Parts: sequence; C-alpha cells; structure tokens
Amino acid sequence: MMQRIDLRGGLPARAELLRLMPRATGDVSSATAAARELVDAVREHGAAALREQAERFDGGAPEHVRVPAAEIAAAVAGLEPSVRAALDEAIRRVRAASAAQVPSASVTTLGDGAEVHQRWQPMRRVGLYVPGGKAVYPSSVVMNVVPAQVAGVGSIALVSPPQRDHGGAVHPTILAAAGLLGVQEVYAMGGAGAVGALAYGVAEIGLEPVDLVTGPGNNFVAAAKRLVRGVVGIDSEAGASEILVIADDTADAGYVAADLISQAEHDEQAGSVLVTTSESFADAVEAAVPERTAVLGTATRLQAALDGPQSAIVLVDSLADAATVSNAYGPEHLEIQTADDDAVLADIDAAGAAFVGPHSPVSLGDYLAGSNHVLPTGGQARFGAGLSASTFLRPQQVVRYTATALAEVVPHIVALSTEEQLPAHGAAVSERTNR
Repeated sequence: MMQRIDLRGGLPARAELLRLMPRATGDVSSATAAARELVDAVREHGAAALREQAERFDGGAPEHVRVPAAEIAAAVAGLEPSVRAALDEAIRRVRAASAAQVPSASVTTLGDGAEVHQRWQPMRRVGLYVPGGKAVYPSSVVMNVVPAQVAGVGSIALVSPPQRDHGGAVHPTILAAAGLLGVQEVYAMGGAGAVGALAYGVAEIGLEPVDLVTGPGNNFVAAAKRLVRGVVGIDSEAGASEILVIADDTADAGYVAADLISQAEHDEQAGSVLVTTSESFADAVEAAVPERTAVLGTATRLQAALDGPQSAIVLVDSLADAATVSNAYGPEHLEIQTADDDAVLADIDAAGAAFVGPHSPVSLGDYLAGSNHVLPTGGQARFGAGLSASTFLRPQQVVRYTATALAEVVPHIVALSTEEQLPAHGAAVSERTNR
C-alpha cells in the first residue's frame, strides 16, 4: 500500500510542505564518502583501480577497458532489426527536437561603434555516462550523444558498466547504439570510479580528461559528479527516477496506475507520487496497481519502490493546490491528467519535463517523444533543467568598441572605478583617449 498524505483543509507553509514531500531515505550525501574513495582510487591508480572496482561491483573486470572498434561494429551488425528501427527513429526525433534548443547568435548595438556579440561555443570534449545496473539503457545513449552532437561537440567519450552476463563487456545493445551514432570511444567502466576517470583521465588506456560529465546514474554516480564539479562541469546530480501525476476524477485510473508503476520499476529507490483532488479516484488507482504489477518480471523491485517512503498518494482540495504541491516537490517527470490540463500547466513552474494529457505518458518521453529523458531529480527541477543541446554550449559575450564609442563612456568608467578605489581601471581607458 502506498502511504497517503492528506493535505485537505489548507496547505501548510512552504517549509513544512517541503518537509512533508515523500523522498527516498538514501540520498547523494550518504554516498559521498564511498564515492570519494572510488574516485580517488581511480585518480591515483588508473586502470588497475577501474578493474578492481569492476570485479567488486560489476561481477567481473573487462578484458579491454576501452572497447575495441571491432566489438562496436559487431554489436551494430548483430542488433535485432526491430530494436535498430526503434533506435533510428528515436535518434531522428531527438535530433530534430535538440536542434531547436541551439540558441542563435545575436548582436546588441548600444551606440555607434559599440557592440556586444552573444555567441554559443560547444564544449571541446565531453564524457557521457550510460547506466547499466538493473536495466540496459540504449535510450540513454541516444539522449546523451545526440544533443552533444547537435551542439557541435567534437570529442565524445562514452562510459557504461561492464556486464556480468556479457563476460565483463559493455552490453552489446549499448555498444550498438553508440555505433549507430558514430561514437567510437567507449569504455567498460561504471559507478563513481567511471566519473572520476572521465574527470581526471586515465593515460594508460588513452582516456583524456573531459570538460563536462553528463548522464543519469545511482546515488554513487551522483555523489561522484558532486565531487568532481569544479574540475569539470556536470549536468546535474541525477539520482533515482521519479514521477508525480496530477489527476482528478476525470482521469483514467488504469492509465495513472500504469504510469506510476512504469517509473517504479527503475529502482527500489524510485519515487511514484499521485496528487489528486478525489479520494475515490485515489482508491481506484491503488486498486488497479496489483493486477498490473503481478504479471511483470520487475514486480518485486517496483513494489518495493511503491511501498517505500519516496512514494505516496497526496490528497488536496483543488487543482491549484495540486500545482503548489508539485512545484514544492519539483518532479523529474510530471504528468497532468485533469479536466483542464492547460490551466494546471499554467500554474507549474518546477518540473524536469511535463507530460500533458492522457496520451502523453512518461514512457513516451523515455524513448520516442523527441524530448530528453536525462532530467533533474530529487527536487532539483526547482532550480535545474534537463539535458539539452544548450547543456553542451557555453555562452560567450564578445565586446567590440571603436575609439569613438569608448570615448563616450570614459567619464562613467572613471567615475565608477574611482568610487570603487580601483584607479588603474579608469587609467586603462583614459590611456586610450589621452593620446
């Protein structure tokens, strides 16, 4: 049974509301010490540490930490036709949607001969993390690689954990997805150690340090990203998956139950939250869960997630209150299934991605919507954004002033630099106008 949180009768103050929101008990902070040990080991001992960690956590060290090109080509050749067709279509859709995320260059003219140019430069080199623990995620290869390519990144390294069932090699479907996208630099490594390897490099296997690390992972991956931030950039500290559904009694209880279940099967720490104005609808959703979970091979895992402290049914008085609750939670995935979806959406300001209407389930976004499924978790949607082409771009301002344009502002610069007791600043411009 999912826990229930009854917020009818008036919402509490925001601080209390944040405290009441269901969250997983294990967080990034609790994994930091262990992640630091793993990152430091890779930084100091390189490939030997990666192999030791693979033996310890993945059930076997890979024969080659860097995957040979022939192995990638073989994976592409061996890809089941229906999976290849699905990946090709996903790549096409994500590439089209990502292209719309590239900002245009612009020029602001502030006076005759006074211009500030805005340009967007791609990262030189990025490292992309593709998880591979309880499931295999070729879709994450697409979601990481495509926006980086669209942004114009010239050098891409992809890492994914070695698989026990494949003799310590990266899962062949992961390799095939990389091959379809033209990525040839792939490493069999996972967890916190892989993040450390991307950040600091491992010379003996030809892995040069990257400038940015992106991609989802467990709390140890998220903790490692936190530890290397500043050495490299990161997209976010993505943790366990989560979904919040806002629904009223006009929604289909079976649809909502299926969607809550779909995200719960990612991990025992995954969060599934329903916020509804109808107690009878909440009952109907809960009643629809058992029959849908019993037939799934992931039933044990997803039931643990649904019964955990990170999942709940929240009862509220109105859809406006539901939006307030959702904004406080800041869900990775938000679904809206109500009598007036657009009115609810207008009140939403914090969500990694929003899925509007009964025929826009999160599973669509996981694979084929064209949107990106690498999204902020753990409430980070309140201040962070999902992966996009712009993640791989750095905005740069280019200043171009003529001598006349500079002369017009010299008095202002001198006045401000004098006030700030930085006379050399004023002198640097006066030097150009006193000759």
